[in-house]
Amino acid sequence: MVIKRRQKPLPLQMLDALMSRLPSNHSQIKVMQKDAAIRQKGYIGEQQVDYHLEKLTQQKTILQDVCLFIHNRRVQIDTVIIGKYGLYCVEVKNYEGTIIFNTVLRQFIRDDGKEEAGFRNPISQVEQQNMFMRMWLREKKFYNVPVHHFIAISEPSTIIKVEGDEQAIANIVAHAEHIPKMIQEKEQQLKQSGRAPLPVNALSEAILKACQPYYINVLRQYGIRKRDILLGVHCPKCERLRMRRQRRSWYCPFCKQTSKTAHMKAFFGLFFANGCLDYK
Repeated sequence: MVIKRRQKPLPLQMLDALMSRLPSNHSQIKVMQKDAAIRQKGYIGEQQVDYHLEKLTQQKTILQDVCLFIHNRRVQIDTVIIGKYGLYCVEVKNYEGTIIFNTVLRQFIRDDGKEEAGFRNPISQVEQQNMFMRMWLREKKFYNVPVHHFIAISEPSTIIKVEGDEQAIANIVAHAEHIPKMIQEKEQQLKQSGRAPLPVNALSEAILKACQPYYINVLRQYGIRKRDILLGVHCPKCERLRMRRQRRSWYCPFCKQTSKTAHMKAFFGLFFANGCLDYK
């Protein structure tokens, strides 16, 4: 069953809120729009993978969007699946075109048809997640928990190529629709090896209790000054600011729209835009 469902990422919510309250000619708007588009694409990819992973809900416990603080470091994992015999970390990647894993040089390249570009190797990323998850489990007194990791490619049209050890990559990387079967096969291997069943409920409760929102200070990251932020209430129809309060309602002088709840979005937007969430 899914006991922690994915929500729209907090950094994306904060970006959207902040961009709506900056002048259109602000020097950071284009940078923020690009970053928001990348985050939105990643969120869509995660939702696509969730669809396939939820095929496991009858046998496994699924926690989506897990963020833990381990040794003073924030570790974010797209999906954690707790089976009867093992724990599985799934990292989602939403790439278009062709992706190439070079196991000799440990390089990762994406070719979108226009240019080739190098990216951080996702193999290194999931290996690091695996290491930190094992450390966290030991700290919480969960010993001898097998932890395995996978990379789910969300876009089925993405071509996966390997230069070097194909089997090593095939054991970890696959299009999203194949990941549930890979997890099932790993579970069966662990069962046949004589592993004792895991305390699934205790593991789930411990992870849920330790989860933190994945927070970034958008003002600091983009060098936004608080005086740059535009105040006022957005019109729900034309999206302009400067709605006016009239007779227990809000009135837009531009499109004549009225609303009794338009101020709620303003509270939400100013809360995020000002970086009021102060997580470590």
